[in-house]
Amino acid sequence: MYGIREIICSLGAYCIMVLEVGRDIFRHGVEPKELIRQIVRIGSASVPIVLLTAVFTGMVLALQTAYGLQRFGAKNYVGNVVSLAVTRELGPVLTALMLCGRVGAGIAAEIASMVATEQVDAMRALGANPIRKLVSPRVVAAVIALPALVIMADIIGMYGGVLVAVYELNITAHTYYESIKYTILIRDVIDGLIKSSIFGFLLVTIACYKALNTRGGTEGVGLTTTAAVVISSVVIFVSDFFLTKLLIALG
Repeated sequence: MYGIREIICSLGAYCIMVLEVGRDIFRHGVEPKELIRQIVRIGSASVPIVLLTAVFTGMVLALQTAYGLQRFGAKNYVGNVVSLAVTRELGPVLTALMLCGRVGAGIAAEIASMVATEQVDAMRALGANPIRKLVSPRVVAAVIALPALVIMADIIGMYGGVLVAVYELNITAHTYYESIKYTILIRDVIDGLIKSSIFGFLLVTIACYKALNTRGGTEGVGLTTTAAVVISSVVIFVSDFFLTKLLIALG
């Protein structure tokens, strides 16, 4: 277990890396070719698992919501609850968690392997900046790709809800769509996209930080990958609470 001192030191080192990433992006930007490659790896390759998660989330949420609302004769409000929950919370959070397991683990394993085989040290010896080459493109790509994935997840999640509403709950598609139209505001969508961008930034920077500080050779690569996924997942849940409070207060 980490002690308080180790946690504070790790948090300080992480913040220093984040500042270095921000300074590098601001001063030098990101190479377009590498950025596109990372967007494809992070975004396009994650579409199937994100959409599969979203559609079944919407379906389960519709079932559970209808089960609770029918006690009060309010079953027709299923679309209101499903659309709001998916757009503001479940879409961004579940998409980020899926990317923690797929993208975060992949980034941590890839960079940690480079550290274990001394490729990062060789990069520094040649005068190249590992932050610029390895971290900055991935951070920018995640900040761009995750909101796009969340938009797709929101749409598919709500369509999953309508499937259950029509074929299981005897609610017409028109009633479901009308409830969505009068419930979802532009602000709800924007809040979800803001969250998703921050989640993307957090999960990639945490994965990169853990990977660049890998110790213990090949065994350390496995430990680093596990730690990156676990820490990123916990941070997403914790930050979601505070982001929600902040966005509500600003609204």
